[in-house]
Amino acid sequence: MDVGRYLEVRTIGDVEQHLAAIGASAARAQSWIAAQSGDPLDLLRRMKFEPVGFHPIEDRPLNVIEQINQTWTYAVALSAARVLLELHPEAGGFKVAPGAHMALPLDIMSEEPGLVGAETFAAVNPRNNGKLAADLAKLADRPETHRYVFFMSPRHPGAQRKPTLERDGVQVWSVDV
Repeated sequence: MDVGRYLEVRTIGDVEQHLAAIGASAARAQSWIAAQSGDPLDLLRRMKFEPVGFHPIEDRPLNVIEQINQTWTYAVALSAARVLLELHPEAGGFKVAPGAHMALPLDIMSEEPGLVGAETFAAVNPRNNGKLAADLAKLADRPETHRYVFFMSPRHPGAQRKPTLERDGVQVWSVDV
């Protein structure tokens, strides 16, 4: 369920439903790209600047480059929510608002106040642009009992805890979609 500017995720079925919506948006963009012909540079211009793509969750147009970024932002957050549902069944589910929406102080927060908080991102390398360090610093002083950073990176395949990347009591996990 989409509530305001965040998703409510209470079950694995909710995660799967949202991931299916992301897949449907990706299929729409793929169809548009497949139907294109002509100058390749013009195609790339249109993909970057025109609203020919689709938001991964909301039914609204985006440029394709932003669709790619938002797709992986949501996919990582939902994959993290799946892990958190298994780790914290007592949380009552999660509010998921990844990225720049700022509907919540963190990308993922438990329905049970103060229990679980998480930040999420996708990157080729989790240390790129200082993203991992920034998320760890953001969570270091948070009041949640359980604090996490989840990331997706081709350098860290699979859903698994990464203790060597942790600090200040914040768990770090890689996820796959």
